[in-house]
Amino acid sequence: MTKLPYQPIILIADDEATIRTNLKLLLESEGYQVREAADGGQAARLLQDADIALALLDLRMPVLDGMEVLRGHADRLEETPVIVITAYGGSKAAIEAMKLGAYDYITKPFDFDEVLFSIRRALTQRALVAQVQALSRDRPDDRDDGDEELVGRAPVMLQVFKTIGRVAPTRESVLIAGESGTGKELVAVAIHKNSDRAGQPFIKVNSAALSPTLLESELFGHEKGAFTGAVARRIGRFEQAHGGTLFLDEIGELGIDLQAKLLRVLQTGQFERVGGDATLQVDVRVLAATNRDLPARIAEGRFREDLYYRLNVVAIELAPLRQRREDIPLLAEHILRKLAGKYAWPNLALAPEALAHLTAQPWPGNVRELQNVLARAAILARGRIIGRDDVQSPTSHPNSPTEPASSGSLVLRDILAETERRVIGQALEQEKWNRTQAARVLGISRRQLFDKIRQYNLQK
Repeated sequence: MTKLPYQPIILIADDEATIRTNLKLLLESEGYQVREAADGGQAARLLQDADIALALLDLRMPVLDGMEVLRGHADRLEETPVIVITAYGGSKAAIEAMKLGAYDYITKPFDFDEVLFSIRRALTQRALVAQVQALSRDRPDDRDDGDEELVGRAPVMLQVFKTIGRVAPTRESVLIAGESGTGKELVAVAIHKNSDRAGQPFIKVNSAALSPTLLESELFGHEKGAFTGAVARRIGRFEQAHGGTLFLDEIGELGIDLQAKLLRVLQTGQFERVGGDATLQVDVRVLAATNRDLPARIAEGRFREDLYYRLNVVAIELAPLRQRREDIPLLAEHILRKLAGKYAWPNLALAPEALAHLTAQPWPGNVRELQNVLARAAILARGRIIGRDDVQSPTSHPNSPTEPASSGSLVLRDILAETERRVIGQALEQEKWNRTQAARVLGISRRQLFDKIRQYNLQK
């Protein structure tokens, strides 16, 4: 019999006595303590006990079925994870159980090794949740949780913030350049919100999303009968943005004919609707964004040089994510905080090894790709601590080389090391320097803990 230094209490809830007996013998042989429930009502009562570390729950039981027990326990699944074990292997039950927050779903007849593996992973997850909660309590919360927040501490981002602060109070055009997914629209929103037009409309137009004819109508509107399908007058985006800001995304895709009409509006504020004769006057601030090399397109005759200079009164260049890797921990925390609020997952967090993996990736899709990877990981991760295996980038290949980390990654390594040192120190203090129990809490071996104590020179 394996004797654990700390014996977690596991609840076995199943109406079949044979199942309970077999599982009890298995778990006790592994050093766990066991409590039993023969029906759902008894299981629900026992789950109120904070000493229960994990529950194995059958779905079909008298008094209360397992799904009802799971629903009633939903707000405590981080502290006491539940593994569903059932003879019914249909997808509906499995999907419903996982949706309610079950850690795992195992069908009968089950393999004992599979059950033990799932239990160990769930208990490790539970220990990680406790660590993250301890770190969160120690960290001051002085952050703005706005959904449209620009996030970053890298020098290149601080320069962007300073430029936004200087240009926002003016009425000049701004050209925002950068790769796809770097946050160009967020910059435009920040400029608008910090301007004297903040209370007026912010209108966005994607220049690449429409054909030239439809884009002209989108920008300037049209009169009834101007072209086939124009059954009524349409008010264009420039009119809608009167008094406010018009954001022209992907401006490099604008056709050369439309560029001349846009230049006129920028210079005079005047235009005509498609098919109309009346000249309209608007007061609109134009912000434009591009991921194209506009000087190269000028040289090719595909973009007007005079329009470029009219748009480029102030330029803001956004660096790709691979050039500001030191911002990845901050961005990840911001993204997960938004996901946690959206789905009511209060303990959603990222394990240190997952963060280290994210920081080493090339991120061709930039912040948008990071958002997608973390959203997928948060949904599919077992429990609410995202591990290394959960953060697979859809654009990555296991054998693809990654771009060497910038000097900012040295800062990241320091951050990760400091976080690990604090977590280990807290576990040691919590367990009164009992290294065996601290290793258990941290989910690592005694040898690994001793190595870390020496590495960080931790002393009682």
